[in-house]
Amino acid sequence: MLSELLKRYPQLEICKHTLTEAVSAMIDCYKNGGKILLCGNGGSCADCDHIVGELMKGFLKKRPLTNEIKEELTSNSPLLDAETLGKLQCGLPAISLPSITALNSAFCNDVDPELIYAQTVMALGNKKDILIAISTSGNAKNVFAAAKVAKGLGLTVIGLTGTNGGKLNEIADMCIRVPETETFKVQELHLPVYHYLCAAVENEFFKD
Repeated sequence: MLSELLKRYPQLEICKHTLTEAVSAMIDCYKNGGKILLCGNGGSCADCDHIVGELMKGFLKKRPLTNEIKEELTSNSPLLDAETLGKLQCGLPAISLPSITALNSAFCNDVDPELIYAQTVMALGNKKDILIAISTSGNAKNVFAAAKVAKGLGLTVIGLTGTNGGKLNEIADMCIRVPETETFKVQELHLPVYHYLCAAVENEFFKD
């Protein structure tokens, strides 16, 4: 899977080691019962939602519920029917922090706009979790603030940036620095990177 990514995007060879580390960290997170939080601005905000979409439902695989899960669900809720259970899919828990608009707008207005993601991490984060902090420059103030709080809470921080890494490179446990500096070019490489991450993690938990 990684070899296919690097064949299609040979410029990402420089990120090979960090990509492998990030996949391992995400797999460990889910095996330990954790979740993934994500934050970013603008196009990176949209990327957060995109990643959540790939993790929370089938991406490259269908992820049907196992018989064991179906039995537990119907035991607790007998009104669940076979048709519904046949359509539901197993998900990997992930939350796009920018999508929590009511909280973000309230905190922005009432307290400090630079701390909107930091506050959400403070409320939702625990040591089993990962924060994926996306910033093309690596210097987005609200994203960096979230990373600082995440580290304080004991979360693993994965940075996704351009080639310089910025402040995120200094604080993240691992920083995937794609080899571009212009914002749109960085974002063009972020897409195949996080598609790879999602596919690799999905493949670990859903074999069929």
